[in-house]
Amino acid sequence: MKLSRIAAVGTVAASAVLVLSVPAFAHVSVSPEGQAAKGGYATVNFKVPNEMDDASTNKLEVSFPADHPLASVMTQPVPGWTAKVTKSKLDKPLEIHGKKIDEAVSKVTWTADGKGIQPGTFQKFPVSMGQLPEDADELVFKAVQTYDNKEVVRWIEPQQKGQEEPEHPAPALPLTAATDGHGGAADTAKADDKSHKTESASSDSDSSDTTARVLGIVGIVVGAAGVAFGVLAGRRRVTG
Repeated sequence: MKLSRIAAVGTVAASAVLVLSVPAFAHVSVSPEGQAAKGGYATVNFKVPNEMDDASTNKLEVSFPADHPLASVMTQPVPGWTAKVTKSKLDKPLEIHGKKIDEAVSKVTWTADGKGIQPGTFQKFPVSMGQLPEDADELVFKAVQTYDNKEVVRWIEPQQKGQEEPEHPAPALPLTAATDGHGGAADTAKADDKSHKTESASSDSDSSDTTARVLGIVGIVVGAAGVAFGVLAGRRRVTG
């Protein structure tokens, strides 16, 4: 009986070791610096890990969502990489800040000038984008990762609600609710106005304190002069 229990425990332990020894492969992902508010602008990072032991990633292609086109997309220079922004004509022009936009970014491609993303490392690719849609809870980007051994991994499978994560999930950027129609711009303006009022009140208070001090000093001087005058007058009467 004891031998059976020992054997069972050994089997469970061995299974646990096997489970823990299976590598947890990372995938291409996207995350905002701070928050990505609906209707606003955001800076996001596409994080690309290298999952191979004998090859380096030398190219990344990110396709932008056609159902929620983004008119403004700017890449930040990444040492050792060259970025190319591709735009496409829109079937339905966008209107942003009273200006009609008839094209939007459809893809950004980063190509390594040198060694690329080597085994055991990752690279972030920062992008500023907007205006983010107000009628969506997330933006899904399809990414294609190419290695210098010619192998290609397509991170293009959307995550279905209530289901397990697919083998090659597409990077998804969650959008947070905006507190106003301008992605938080009104809140910033209110904060600036409040700060200005606080500074004004502080300035007025400092001015009042300074005036009070000056009047206090003047009062002391006048009082001292009065005392001195009284003493001198008394001396003259005694002498006379």
